[in-house]
Amino acid sequence: MVPTPPSYHKPLVPHHPVAASSPASAATPREDPTPSTSASRPSALAAFHMRIAPAPSKQPGQSGAAPEASDGLAPAGQHGSGVGLALFGVGLFNKALFQSLMEENGCCLLYVVEDQLEEVERAFGAEFLAGTRVLRQQDADVALSDQRVSGAIICSPPEEASEMVIDALRAGKGVFCERLPSFDRQTAEACFDEADRCGRPLVCGFYKRFDPALQFLYKKVRDSQALGRIHRISTISSTYPAASLSFLKTSGGIFYNAAVHDIDIISLLLGESAPDTIFSLGHAFCADMAYLKDADTVAVSMKFPSGAIVTLDISQHCTKSCDQRLEVHGSQGTLRVDNQNPLGITEHGTSVSIYSQTQADRYRDAHRELFRHFLRTLKGKESPVITKEQFLWTIQVAAAAEQSWRNGSAVDLRNEAIDSSVIKTEIM
Repeated sequence: MVPTPPSYHKPLVPHHPVAASSPASAATPREDPTPSTSASRPSALAAFHMRIAPAPSKQPGQSGAAPEASDGLAPAGQHGSGVGLALFGVGLFNKALFQSLMEENGCCLLYVVEDQLEEVERAFGAEFLAGTRVLRQQDADVALSDQRVSGAIICSPPEEASEMVIDALRAGKGVFCERLPSFDRQTAEACFDEADRCGRPLVCGFYKRFDPALQFLYKKVRDSQALGRIHRISTISSTYPAASLSFLKTSGGIFYNAAVHDIDIISLLLGESAPDTIFSLGHAFCADMAYLKDADTVAVSMKFPSGAIVTLDISQHCTKSCDQRLEVHGSQGTLRVDNQNPLGITEHGTSVSIYSQTQADRYRDAHRELFRHFLRTLKGKESPVITKEQFLWTIQVAAAAEQSWRNGSAVDLRNEAIDSSVIKTEIM
């Protein structure tokens, strides 16, 4: 049986407004972190392959709590007295998160744990990793036992992430799980329960709720009731560039890599955990996606207990720029979030894209604020805003959406139980 949806009307995120021209966004871009392959310059991998970080100094009675960090500390790649971090897994590392890690003051990256060392070389430059120790997965305990490490960033596939999440929590580290902690409902729930037992934060990467435009929309819709009773919500989410096949295979496919973020936002805007009814249509226009038994374009329709009707239009086929729009229609008006274009120019039918915006560019502020939220949870200033109940209901709805697509019929969440042990249909 699907449990009764919990009621949660807490703020979308703590109020930390993003300035229109914050220092981080106005900073001069760094050079391309990709190391040179010229014979006159040694590989970055050779430069840090055997680097050993300074031995941790243990103080009597020292706990896993993060030290307070001033605003003037060096970015993560430069080591000071900021919040110590360890990064687990690089293959699914988000570009926008990488930029936040590079630019954010008050933290330092002490360890990168990754078996595929070429992935580390591809993601980072030798200069950024100065003072960072690179470990193989079998040596992860070295990072987890270092008392300087207050937080673990898990960027591994969901099928592998849960074990790392629990190990980090039991070692007294706060955890930021950039993807899903697990496709298995019981395992995901166990991760949150372990965080409660250990008294450490577990932050999941539902980044869209940290987007400044969507935060503003949330306040108008939920706090101010500016639109009255909500009748309809529609979203368009076309990613650019399209995710690689290997990425989609390990991240769970279109329902768990893309749809979950829109489902999370919809539930928050409506103040309702799950719809009564859900129906999905989808197709694999790419032959490789059909081979993986997944879709690259889906349309999801949902009706919620309040009567609100929601449509999600999600696609991996956006050839020029990402397309991210959302409309909320209520009894007293409509609010719409359009594509954000710094040029302020709208194009229709042009052969050359006026402005090409990637998914990472569009949600750069959202990823930055999510990462800052994680740092604040490590310092005990905030509790994770993404609760266990919210997370579990979001992936439950994603599971129902995928089930509807595969079975070709609507799913009634009032009367039908989604398989609560394994919610993800395995991708071959």
